[in-house]
Amino acid sequence: MTPADLPLRAPSDVTTAQTSTTDVNAGDVERVERALIDASTRVPVLMFYTSAIAWLLIGTLLGAFTSIRMHTPDWLSNISFLTWGRVRPAHMNVMVYGWASMAGIGTAIWLMARLCRTTLRHPLLLVAGAAFWNLGVLLGVVGILGGLSTGYQWLEFPPFAAIVLFVAYTLVVSWAVLMFRFRRGDNIYITQWYLLGAFLWFPWLYAAAHIMLFIAPVQGVLQAAVNWWYGNNLMFLWFGSLALGTAYYMIPKVTGRPVYSYHLAAIGFWTYALFASWTGMQRLVDGPFPAWMVTVSIAAMILTIIPVATVGLNHHMTMRGQFGLLRYSPTLRFTVFGAISYTIFSAVGVLISLRSVARFVHFTQASIGYTHMGLYAFYTMIMFGSMYYIVPRLVGREWRSASLIKMHFWASAYGIGLMVLMLLVGGFVQGLNMDDPTMAFTESTQSVLPYLRGRSLSGILLTVAHFIFAYHFGLMLFGLGRTASVPTFLNPREEEALESRL
Repeated sequence: MTPADLPLRAPSDVTTAQTSTTDVNAGDVERVERALIDASTRVPVLMFYTSAIAWLLIGTLLGAFTSIRMHTPDWLSNISFLTWGRVRPAHMNVMVYGWASMAGIGTAIWLMARLCRTTLRHPLLLVAGAAFWNLGVLLGVVGILGGLSTGYQWLEFPPFAAIVLFVAYTLVVSWAVLMFRFRRGDNIYITQWYLLGAFLWFPWLYAAAHIMLFIAPVQGVLQAAVNWWYGNNLMFLWFGSLALGTAYYMIPKVTGRPVYSYHLAAIGFWTYALFASWTGMQRLVDGPFPAWMVTVSIAAMILTIIPVATVGLNHHMTMRGQFGLLRYSPTLRFTVFGAISYTIFSAVGVLISLRSVARFVHFTQASIGYTHMGLYAFYTMIMFGSMYYIVPRLVGREWRSASLIKMHFWASAYGIGLMVLMLLVGGFVQGLNMDDPTMAFTESTQSVLPYLRGRSLSGILLTVAHFIFAYHFGLMLFGLGRTASVPTFLNPREEEALESRL
């Protein structure tokens, strides 16, 4: 309809109608623009997502096997490549580099393309990057199971696998720089800050750790310091930045409201970048290290409360009055769960960093529980939420079943909740018993067995959740999703009522 087609009316009404027509045309242009961007990102993003979910299933099975071996050590103990010392690092590296990193890169590709408002340039860079990344993870896992582990936590991949991973990441980060260089518009959104930060921090962390541990290795106990610095910063500066950037996009997008405060977002980002990069040494309390080194890391860990508070306040105020949407939006439900978990994860991190607490929980299951809280309850849940939002826009169909989404959410939430509870409580009990001079070490070790069995139960819930999600994703990937004009809601009745009104 053009202005000439409008019926006669008062001048103010005609002006309003013309403005509305202009808005409609602008809206159509934006929809076409978004559709072209989604089409350009379809292949590389789905390639990263598909690979990530495949590694998630492999890592889940390895994790379940590792958990069972903790309380039944004699099971399959005569098979060398199934010993706990090989399966455990294989499980963690699969989850870190196979699942978490590939899911984060896939999400970052889509978000950067959308926020830069430009179609994907040089998609073959990303396709090649995904192929090399999968090859690197595969070589690394085979190397670990074959006895070629380096022995450094989260850096167990043999050197030949690490080289392949670095080549893969070089291809990915080259694309990110090109995409940002050719962005449309001058605005830089807070999500882009976090994503660009993550893309620049990861090669610095990965390269610095390899140089100091393998190429020009530092001597003695400094190797442990470098290892913990790398592990803690990988969690915060790589995974944390990807997750927070995603949450800053998804929460306003689903609620239809802008971020509450740009200034709070800026304060949160810069304080996060400053203080998180100094952490890691607090995991070495009472070790043979200079006291100032450990103290600085403890202080930095405490100061991370500043970005936690600003990010939490910003998310809460953005969600204010919209919490009812959690009943219907799977994206919002997973994302908010992850955002809340980030606050709890940071608080627990501060607690176990204090010297008075660290003396009890060192070398216990509490440290493992803290890691799982960050990598799964915080990061993975936000990645699940982003996939529920992004995948329908890539395949042109909606998720087939609200029931499967609810089963996935509740199995994941209860599973990770039970796992973290068992590991944290079990770790504190184990630490108190080890500190008791009247109790033999074997008794303190046996005291944690009930909690390890509870952890295995939580692993069953997570396994169910992951296979449900993989099945649902497979339906979408093969075009078996649901054709609908509205998103998949967690309340089917509300969805049917909305469809009937459209």
